[in-house]
Amino acid sequence: MENMELPPRPKLFDFHGVSMTHYFTDNWENIQNFQARPDDILIVTYPKAGTTWVSYILDLLYFGQSAPERQTSLPIYERVPFLESDFHILPPGTELADKLSTSPRLIKTHLPVQLVPKSFWEQNCRVVYVARNAKDNAVSYFHFDRMNQAQPEPGDWNNFLQRFMDGKMVFGPWY
Repeated sequence: MENMELPPRPKLFDFHGVSMTHYFTDNWENIQNFQARPDDILIVTYPKAGTTWVSYILDLLYFGQSAPERQTSLPIYERVPFLESDFHILPPGTELADKLSTSPRLIKTHLPVQLVPKSFWEQNCRVVYVARNAKDNAVSYFHFDRMNQAQPEPGDWNNFLQRFMDGKMVFGPWY
């Protein structure tokens, strides 16, 4: 088996005042122009704050009885698309969200409030905001970054924690 070279880890850059990587800004025009529907439910969290857990819970509450096969036949990223994601190995999150046939559509985001597409506010969509204790969040984020090549290099714990406290993380500060 040949040694497959991993792509380099992305670099953080300032994007409208928020630290980001290209995986969440490459599709920006489609993100900002995303058309929410009045019955959409937007799951908003800081990274590693319980997004997937809450996504599973809401999907089960809304669709578990009527379509129990969803749990085993569709991965969570298709049931609850990650709006701003554009990892280039899957369709962008905006495209996955547009293709949802469910009502309500469950859509997740890590975008800070000032970057959430206007249509979610214009349509008066419901928002489920999930927060996690900052200490727990930082530990989870550190270990996630260690294993996830699509995240910037975490470095050692002390430097990571300082960057976390300074808000120099993908999606900006926890605060």
